[in-house]
Amino acid sequence: MLDEADLAPADEAILDLLRDGRITAPFVVEETGYSLQYVRERLTRLVEHGNVEKVHEGLYELVADPREEYN
Repeated sequence: MLDEADLAPADEAILDLLRDGRITAPFVVEETGYSLQYVRERLTRLVEHGNVEKVHEGLYELVADPREEYN
């Protein structure tokens, strides 16, 4: 799992969107303005570290928000 200190601004935005439910990379692009490639890279990193789960092709779900440990 990533720590809060490991998060990029894009990760924070993705986690905020995931708190409201499942997301797709194109949805994140629409909501944040980040490029699709960058959003996919950040989602892949969050999946690799166990914070996010890829539940279906292109569909992501929050597993654990690293920011909650510090709130």
